[in-house]
Amino acid sequence: MPEQRPEPLTPLEQPEPLTPLEQPEPLTPLEQFAQDVREEVRRRCAADAHTDELESGFTEWVLEQLAEYNEVNGTEIVNFRAVSRGRWPAAKLNAWALSGDAATLDLFVALYQAKDEVPTVGSTETRRHFELLRGFLRRALQGFHTQVNDRRDVFDVARQIHEARDTLTTVRLFFLTNGVARAGNIIERRLAGLELRYVLWDLKKLSQLRVGERKVIDLDFENKFGGAIPCLAGVNNTNEYQTYLAFMPGRVLSRIYGEYGQRLLERNVRAFLQVKGKVNKGLQQTLRETPHRFLAYNNGLCCTAAEVRLQQRKDGQTGLAWVRDFQIVNGGQTTASIYHAARVEQLDISAVVVQVKLTLLREPHHIGELVPLIARYANSQNKVNAADLAANGTFHRDLETQSREVIAPAITGLQVRTHWYYERARGSYLDDRARQGTPARRRDWEMQNPPNQKFTKTDLAKYEHAWMGLPHLVCLGAEKNFVRFAERMEDDGEPKVNLDYFRHTVAKAILWRTAEKLFDTHELEGYRANSVAYAVAWLAEKSGRCIDLNRIWSEQRLSQALCEALKAVCKEAWEHLDHQQGNTGEASKKAECWEAFRKKDIALNSAWQAELAQTAFITPRTEEEALSAAWEQLRHQFLGDPRTLGELEIRTGCEWVRNRRRELVSSYAVLTWDQLRLRSGLGLRKIRALVEMFAIAAQG
Repeated sequence: MPEQRPEPLTPLEQPEPLTPLEQPEPLTPLEQFAQDVREEVRRRCAADAHTDELESGFTEWVLEQLAEYNEVNGTEIVNFRAVSRGRWPAAKLNAWALSGDAATLDLFVALYQAKDEVPTVGSTETRRHFELLRGFLRRALQGFHTQVNDRRDVFDVARQIHEARDTLTTVRLFFLTNGVARAGNIIERRLAGLELRYVLWDLKKLSQLRVGERKVIDLDFENKFGGAIPCLAGVNNTNEYQTYLAFMPGRVLSRIYGEYGQRLLERNVRAFLQVKGKVNKGLQQTLRETPHRFLAYNNGLCCTAAEVRLQQRKDGQTGLAWVRDFQIVNGGQTTASIYHAARVEQLDISAVVVQVKLTLLREPHHIGELVPLIARYANSQNKVNAADLAANGTFHRDLETQSREVIAPAITGLQVRTHWYYERARGSYLDDRARQGTPARRRDWEMQNPPNQKFTKTDLAKYEHAWMGLPHLVCLGAEKNFVRFAERMEDDGEPKVNLDYFRHTVAKAILWRTAEKLFDTHELEGYRANSVAYAVAWLAEKSGRCIDLNRIWSEQRLSQALCEALKAVCKEAWEHLDHQQGNTGEASKKAECWEAFRKKDIALNSAWQAELAQTAFITPRTEEEALSAAWEQLRHQFLGDPRTLGELEIRTGCEWVRNRRRELVSSYAVLTWDQLRLRSGLGLRKIRALVEMFAIAAQG
């Protein structure tokens, strides 16, 4: 008996209209946000997901939000919980991240409650979860990895933490919950000489992460950092900005970075490149051997602010006393290197001074335009690729426009016509819904833009790279994969966003999301996203990228045969990754791991191959690529056409080359694109006319 088909990703069905007496009470903003979070978690998990799976989905979503705001970086999901036994304390872990220099460790624990109301988390429960994180840290530092036999992912995490125990200085313990939590009095104790910091992200705090909203950094140099720092005021004045030149002691900069971390770099074009980089090694050498020359050797920081306050110092100089919304646009390498030297290597940096070019931005609406240009032109120490900058240009705006205009096919007559909503800017979906005004209008808007049909720019990069046969890039994580996606578009050119491109993108989204549901039916432990990326990429490669995206779009689901094939490949992908040497997550990021899986022969029912399209779905990036794709799609319809090109010219109204009108249509149709390009006397202009003529003829 064939397996039951997984629930397809289809638009929401239209409910019966409510009478005025049945209208529900309007939700408060926090209640609405809680509902949004539940819907997002349900979208990521199977319908019958148990607690661990729901917590993983919630953790994954939260980490994506925090990564967008540079609160975290390079995180990996890993689920582990254990009761106290012998010398091992009770422990729980949902995700983790270790900095490139092994100086900072982030550990995450989650509490997700699938309730319709807003859950409340008491201070006792909050403290208990922090203690569970401390328990995992203690286990790892004491060599727990030698006792783990059945969970290789946990073994890898514990082993890496144990090996980094001599370089670690700071551990951040994160408690993530979809409830409103009370923290009580939590003492930030040290453990084995490590500084522990406790970070709570509950529903209320998460709800504040919106487009254009973030917690700004105010620096009070006068009262908190030992006094105003030397500063030259009014170096340049315009209506848009004013520039200051300040000289910041290295010990002050180290303290600031230690307190605010990556939040200082929200407008920076890239994260810290680690001490192993050539430039950063040079910084470390200067800090170690000639710290008094640092000001002479280093280009310093390029920073921005929304407001500054100056005052006269005791030595008579003008001093920078206070700054609002301080951000390091360029100089993250310098900042993190000084922090590393002071905290990890315990170097004396009292003689280190860093020059700071501080730009006061007078017009907030120009920040989005000015900051990327400042970042692009100010940096001279490490090359900044265009992809490092915000990739919200024409391509993303055009895709956003298509997503608001194109209506997805309705599968039944009872369904509301819906959109697939491309969220170009994080939080825009919730903002657009909130702008609808009344609860009734918001419900109508949500039925037309269902949450399960929303996708983001990091989702887009994931779908595209899997389809292109680059799953090892997908395994780098959402943000890093998106950077690679943007880099590739910078190098190869952006695809032209039209109706076909949008429809095919949605089809790839349906393919990916169905693969996630199929993977869940296997009840396998871990590596879900990695396995799905490998499975989708394998099928795309095996099909020659001829999986019929037009059919997926029109039906808004996968066929039974394709589902069965995809489910089998998901299991094979998981087994392939599970048998890799060392850390499975790291192995999945390597091209050689993907290459080995790409070459695998997987026994599948041939039914899925019988449904393949005649031509490949490859997005063109140049006019020649577009013509090539169109030609290969059209020519097969004219292989047996007995007409001459002159007859076709008359029928279509197109103009063709006069001395070639007697040639047969079929004599051209048999030519591949490469053969057509080699045909004497046919340049792109003439080929363009031929493709246009074939296209019109094919329509009728």
